[in-house]
Amino acid sequence: MSETAKNRLLFAVALLLAALYLFPLYWMYVTSLKTGSSIFAVPPEFLPGEPQWQTYAEVWATTDIPRYLWNSVLIASGVTLVTAVVGSGAGYVLARYRSIWIDAALFLILMLQVLPPSLMVTPIFVAFSSIGLLDTPRIAAVLAISAKTMPFFVILCRAAFMTVPRELEEAALVDGNSRAGALLMIVLPLARNGILVAAILIFMQGFGEYVYSASLIADNRLQPASIGMTNFLQPHFVNWNGIMAFAATYVTPILATFVLLQRHIVSGLTAGALK
Repeated sequence: MSETAKNRLLFAVALLLAALYLFPLYWMYVTSLKTGSSIFAVPPEFLPGEPQWQTYAEVWATTDIPRYLWNSVLIASGVTLVTAVVGSGAGYVLARYRSIWIDAALFLILMLQVLPPSLMVTPIFVAFSSIGLLDTPRIAAVLAISAKTMPFFVILCRAAFMTVPRELEEAALVDGNSRAGALLMIVLPLARNGILVAAILIFMQGFGEYVYSASLIADNRLQPASIGMTNFLQPHFVNWNGIMAFAATYVTPILATFVLLQRHIVSGLTAGALK
């Protein structure tokens, strides 16, 4: 097989995988515009016959989407702030120091990354309840979600810090800077792109998190949009048009952010790959 044919085959496979990945999003937008009967049509309708644009207006007017989205933004911002402040220091230490304890800490972080939220939510709920943290459910949710996102952020930050030459730090130390001063004045500015990309990804995770928010936030006024969608699920009826319109409104800002920043995100994820 020639090189050109191989490239075309790989491109076709990439398009197929992209179509499979994006089809649920396409189906969500299409379903939000369908009538109740066309949703269950056989064979399925891949385009809405008569788009029901009023569904979005009805959902916006009846479900208080702005409040849910604002709660999601508050929680995601808190998660990003806590994760960035704590995780940056951890990533720096793992990138600059090597010992058996550092290697053990990195292994532990990687193991924490694979633990599902459903496994961690019960002990976290019990611990927060015993210290009274559930009285401030937003803070409880922010801390719990930060614990979930921290391993991912630390791994990305470690890769970003490893792209900064040690010699620059050593020169700063020779000039009289402290270790903290060298970190703040030299390392962080040079690694900022990788850190910002990691922070954006953490914000997206916090914006869409469900398990911890559902378990720790009982007050409907404080719940994020990921919980607000469950209001469409009734015991004997599911408003599929409404839930898809709500989901489309909820997901579109994140999709738009990802599309606009995709190049920076990819470059940040691959930072340090050649180290």
